Amino acid sequence: MKARDLGIPFEGTPGKHNSITDVEGVLVGHSTIIKGEGKLVVGKGPIRTGVTTVLPLGKTGDEVFASYFSFNGNGEMTGSNWLDETGHLKGPISITNTHSVGVVRDTVIDWMLENELFRGNTFWGLPVVAETYDGLLNDVNGFHITKSHIFESLDSAKSGEISEGNVGGGTGMMCHQFKGGIGTSSRVLEIKEFSYTLGALVQSNYGLRKDLTISGVPVGIELKDILLPEVNLKSYDKSTIGDQGSIIVIIATDAPLLPYQLKRIAKRVTSGLARVGGYGYNGSGDIFVAFSTGNILDSMNNETPLKNYNSLNDNLINPLFKATAEVTEEAIINALVNAKTMKGINDNTIHAIPQEKLIELLKKYNRIQ
Repeated sequence: MKARDLGIPFEGTPGKHNSITDVEGVLVGHSTIIKGEGKLVVGKGPIRTGVTTVLPLGKTGDEVFASYFSFNGNGEMTGSNWLDETGHLKGPISITNTHSVGVVRDTVIDWMLENELFRGNTFWGLPVVAETYDGLLNDVNGFHITKSHIFESLDSAKSGEISEGNVGGGTGMMCHQFKGGIGTSSRVLEIKEFSYTLGALVQSNYGLRKDLTISGVPVGIELKDILLPEVNLKSYDKSTIGDQGSIIVIIATDAPLLPYQLKRIAKRVTSGLARVGGYGYNGSGDIFVAFSTGNILDSMNNETPLKNYNSLNDNLINPLFKATAEVTEEAIINALVNAKTMKGINDNTIHAIPQEKLIELLKKYNRIQ
């Protein structure tokens, strides 16, 4: 399901699948682990977690230009120093839970070696792996994500329609105190005589209920007292726990952009996040990465002293800035409408956003007929 299927209005024209995979060459794979129920027993479960992986140029060893932006840094993304230094991205981008970043990072290198994605005499990598915290529903200290799960997310990566909501790295996540998870969206746009696609994939696990805004409607205020998380913790404060969450956003485009331009694109994610009600609270890890498939790099080529790359004129980049905000907003809402109510450790329960009430509110505020 897409939020558009409910009649929720959005600006811009989506691609065929309204997905980050509308950018040619981009693949997405998930591995989802849902096991057990009842009382938490560390190391045994219940388990509500997974891994989501984005492959910028499919299962190849090619590199692309990329950059990132940390809106609020209470989170982790490996490989960021190399992105900052060179603007080069080689291999997948993976998203998982907070305590599984290490095993995912190491296994991605193993997968790249096994698939012979390193070239020449280079057999090292600095994979990009980011995280959000799923410890309200998942036995996060049980370290349940293993090599086989990570390989599954990589080997199953595909184009076209992809699953959203309670899947992959988004399995145990919460968004504005409703069930959250994975969401995606895309835009196609014309700049002069050229046609480009830009897409987003989010792992949404952030936000307070009162801040949730959909199509300009104060949904969170209207629904502030219903279906709040049921969490069996003595110190749990239902009104503030959302500021302890995070959101990871991956932006892909086929527009030819250089690293400094991709840094600017990554910054514009904040505009889309704010439209839904994300403000980078102190406890939140809000980290965004953007890459372009418009130039395929060959960093191992030492024969050519000068390399030529295409770059969009900065004076024409505004449509991509706006599209970045649009796909971020829609991807988050797609995550919300696809996520289902989930019960996890200690019977903690995070409820799905009530779609019928959401539609009633959009009608009340004249956003839909």
